[in-house]
Amino acid sequence: MAGKLTTAATVHRDLDFARLLTLVERGVVQRLGAALKAEDATLEEWRVLSLLGDGNGHPMTEIAEFAMLPPPTLTKIIDRMVSLTLVHRRVDEADRRRVLVFATDRGRQALERWTATVERQFGEIVDAVGGEEIALLRALLARMSTRLG
Repeated sequence: MAGKLTTAATVHRDLDFARLLTLVERGVVQRLGAALKAEDATLEEWRVLSLLGDGNGHPMTEIAEFAMLPPPTLTKIIDRMVSLTLVHRRVDEADRRRVLVFATDRGRQALERWTATVERQFGEIVDAVGGEEIALLRALLARMSTRLG
């Protein structure tokens, strides 16, 4: 009987690891999201522009992967960003079946503002948690991400 309790406790503790990761992720996303909301932006829009800010056009599949969004959600976000003249779509000259998305001048200006906002908020997160802890966590998470695929 004691073995079963230990096993159940171990399983619970191991599952709690995933819960802790989720809690940290939610805390960071909530802080960044609130800071961007003050700029009339979302974290997802900032991520999209972060990729498009390189001046190159990118296909929707690449943007979805980079921004970690399902394709239907990305389509809605891109539609909103088009209506705000932050991005525009253009048929890929090399493959006319593909559509590429580009940041507009207004989009690149928004990216600069939003990135400054994210950097300020991230600085507050680093102040709250500690620079060494953030660096260690970043290294561990990068290693885990690589190993888990």
